[in-house]
Amino acid sequence: MKLIIDIGNTCSKLAVFEKGGIILLETTGELAPTYLSDLLEKFPEIHSSIISGVKPYDENINTILKSKTRFFQLDSRARLPFRVLYKTPGTLGKDRIAAVAGAMELYPGNNVLVIDAGTCITYDILTSGNEYLGGAISPGIMMRFKSLNTFTGNLPLIQPEYEQNIEVVGNSTKNSILSGVQKAVVAEVEGMIEDYKNRFPGLKIIITGGDYKYFDRSLKNNIFAAPNLVLTGLNKILDFNEKN
Repeated sequence: MKLIIDIGNTCSKLAVFEKGGIILLETTGELAPTYLSDLLEKFPEIHSSIISGVKPYDENINTILKSKTRFFQLDSRARLPFRVLYKTPGTLGKDRIAAVAGAMELYPGNNVLVIDAGTCITYDILTSGNEYLGGAISPGIMMRFKSLNTFTGNLPLIQPEYEQNIEVVGNSTKNSILSGVQKAVVAEVEGMIEDYKNRFPGLKIIITGGDYKYFDRSLKNNIFAAPNLVLTGLNKILDFNEKN
């Protein structure tokens, strides 16, 4: 068994993998050492672990993992199952690295575009030759709503309406903001997908992240939703390092 931990901007995800599949998936806020200790006691068969954190976290977590498992921490020096052609690999987000590894696991030997719709919307391209080229970073849906409220004097903070049909012509300030954010962000993503499809033949498209359901429902392109893509990728990176 292996323990996979992804510490994101808003929450932490933990997964226990056995024979390549997830047998336990849990989400928590701030990951506490006691929470981790209880999980390891529940699953004493866990022999190795990997952690990825996009923000600082309690160092006691690493200490516990080192004492109980064969521990691996994802950082810019990590050995990866694909070649990184990014010009500034030291600044490359760990979640982006893991998502690309997950895409490689799901679609080996294909050109793959990974769209992670979270706090930011990131686009990452992996070629059929297992070369990571880079991509793009754009503000996420909630960040767009907050920026309109923060950087203007009169616009209110609007909450997204994922289940509603948003009209392109807003007949109120609220509806105009909903259109300007939610309709526009879908158009942006569609446009980006078309640009990538024109450049990379046979492109596979994967959507993940906290807002993946909204885009999975709204986009016209044929995309594959993979909410646990980062965890799948971290598991692949751990396997790669254990075997090499």
